[in-house]
Amino acid sequence: MNRTPITVEEFRDAQDMLKGAIDLHEKKDFNGAVESFKKAITIKPFHEGHLNELEKKLKGETYKLSQVSLAYMGCASVHVSQLLKELTDEQREEVPIDENLMKIFSEWEDE
Repeated sequence: MNRTPITVEEFRDAQDMLKGAIDLHEKKDFNGAVESFKKAITIKPFHEGHLNELEKKLKGETYKLSQVSLAYMGCASVHVSQLLKELTDEQREEVPIDENLMKIFSEWEDE
């Protein structure tokens, strides 16, 4: 798969989708959260079949809906973190990057 670099608009969409999904998860709307996490993951994917693989693994086991939501949250968070790394310095100036997400992503880098 030939993948083009992320655009500012695509990053904005992915970041907004992730933040909205986290809010839904915190409000215990796990179905809505899962759908939103999936949408974030599908924005400029790195590995085309990754989402399908995750879905198969989760369906192959018995998990509570909250656990499924957490699995997608982790996947979407890592995805958006990787998208952020693709942005140029100029692009980063164009898009307001959520401070809470930046802090979390930075902590991951330090580990």
